Amino acid sequence: MVRGKTQMRRIENTSRRQVTFSKRRNGLLKKAFELSVLCDAEVGLIVFSPRGKLYEFSSTSMQRTIDRYAKCSKVADTNKHTAEENIQHWKLEAANMMKRIELLEASKRKLLGESISSCSATELHEIEDQLELSLSTIRERKMNLFREQIEKLQEKERILSAENALLCKKAQQLQEQQLHQERREIDLRELPFEQQTDVETELFIGRPESAGQTRLLLRD
Repeated sequence: MVRGKTQMRRIENTSRRQVTFSKRRNGLLKKAFELSVLCDAEVGLIVFSPRGKLYEFSSTSMQRTIDRYAKCSKVADTNKHTAEENIQHWKLEAANMMKRIELLEASKRKLLGESISSCSATELHEIEDQLELSLSTIRERKMNLFREQIEKLQEKERILSAENALLCKKAQQLQEQQLHQERREIDLRELPFEQQTDVETELFIGRPESAGQTRLLLRD
């Protein structure tokens, strides 16, 4: 026989309600015991009957379980409180940051010459001083950049001058070698013809194998 689904509402009949309480209470205590044994869990169960009678189960010690629960609840409450404080802190920080951004935007517009119709003479004087200071800083930075560029160009000029001097020295050496060669050729052309063509020619008469061969020496 299939059991019907029990409606989750208060049982109006007093005796039936008491019977149901006894059955369910015993089943709940049994499940708590099984959970503590099977899963090695620390279980504490407290039940008060409609008449105020106490029923409890603890796998270790009820007071120990209650103290542990109170400690964990306190830590959880502390963490929750800390999280809420952090949220409030970051909200305040975000609001302050928005205000600072608005002030910076307003100051930027004033430095650009916008929205200055409502500024007093003192505020205008402060803006002027800020602009003068900014202009002085910009000029100083520009001069530093120019100085660095000049130093780089001077260094490049020194390197190119050294390379140019080396090339000039090599060109001078080549020119001196060429002049020396030309002078030598001129000196050779100026020598007498006999000294220019002093060449010996040997002519053998007869068989080279014979011991008494005759040799004539011809001179060009």
